[in-house]
Amino acid sequence: MPVLLPEDLARPLPQMHRVRQRFDEDQIDDVAAAVERELSRLCELSPPPAGARVALAVGSRGIRNLRLIVETAAAFLKGRGLDPFIVSAMGSHGGGTAAGQREVLAGYGITEEALGVPVITEVDTVELGRCQNGAPVWFDKAALSADLILPVNRVKLHTDFTGPLQSGICKMLVIGLGNHKGCSAVHEEDFSVFAAAIEERARLIMAKAPVWGGLALVENAYDRTCLVRALPAATLVEEEKELVQIAKSRMPFIRLGEADVIVCRRIGKEISGAGFDPNILGRSSVLHTFVLPVPRYQKLVLTEVSEASHGNGIGIGLFDVVTRRAAEQVDWETTYANAVACNCLGDASLPCVAEDEETAVRIALKCCRQIDRDRPRIIRIEDTLHLEYIEVSEALLPAVAADPELELTGE
Repeated sequence: MPVLLPEDLARPLPQMHRVRQRFDEDQIDDVAAAVERELSRLCELSPPPAGARVALAVGSRGIRNLRLIVETAAAFLKGRGLDPFIVSAMGSHGGGTAAGQREVLAGYGITEEALGVPVITEVDTVELGRCQNGAPVWFDKAALSADLILPVNRVKLHTDFTGPLQSGICKMLVIGLGNHKGCSAVHEEDFSVFAAAIEERARLIMAKAPVWGGLALVENAYDRTCLVRALPAATLVEEEKELVQIAKSRMPFIRLGEADVIVCRRIGKEISGAGFDPNILGRSSVLHTFVLPVPRYQKLVLTEVSEASHGNGIGIGLFDVVTRRAAEQVDWETTYANAVACNCLGDASLPCVAEDEETAVRIALKCCRQIDRDRPRIIRIEDTLHLEYIEVSEALLPAVAADPELELTGE
């Protein structure tokens, strides 16, 4: 059955050109030293009991230097005479199962053999209390058995809600350490009040569980660690709100203002909780406004789901055309577990499937209205986490030349 007309197939696609986007390049050169320095400060501000068992909570995000940071933290704690262990803190990710979450952590090199500490991925929960609206607050049973709990997470803008608290330590306490049960319970709340819901639950958890603090990380626009800060429990919420604003100022974005089609090479849970960052591509089933500049464009194409996402293709439903490869990489059970827990079924639907990237682009261009079909404007990105280099079609070269923060580097 013909999908495209012969003239659509015969029209040559434009030459693509590689462009470098410039952002603030400030970063930490010695990340391990920064981790040790911040943990030393935490020990001074909130001295741990001798020999305390410390649960290092680690999630499913593709954080730069994650293994180094966790390995350094574990070694530091052992050097202080403490007894650290790892607990998975990823809500419904990894299919919401112990085996799935262990596989996700292993994919980041976080294993008992590599770090020399136990790795626990059990997903049993305990109800710690109730919110003002009567909603239960669930918390990881293994973490609760520790003397101290120390979540390790990146602070950044969230993909589904806005507010003074977004993605970070508080969200890991509430959703990550809530496991599948807690994640599902929290997502009963409307996203318009989600930041407040996270804060209420985080404060309840810190009042009931032995949360020592959090090890917060911020990355720059080039996905490199630019800030490490230990947040004591007593000031955790207020300090994290400050970090959200710092993280916002370090976010990358697509500097070009217009295009016909944007091609995203990959999505994945290690890239963003929604598979990609809606604030960069302007597509979301829940956000109605976006805090970063988004190009005006008509169609969005996806070519693959990352291997590190372990089959979780959440976000695929927000694209217009995807390749057969991307569709076949999706583990639908894992993806549905995430979508159902987050009440975002549309994010797990299947768009138009094309045989390959070239066909997908041709279909997307065919479905654009009132464009110059001989000189289409196409932007291609690796993913929304890596935006230092993008590719643009010839029709966009004048816009590149007009922006001092864009540099043409070759075809």
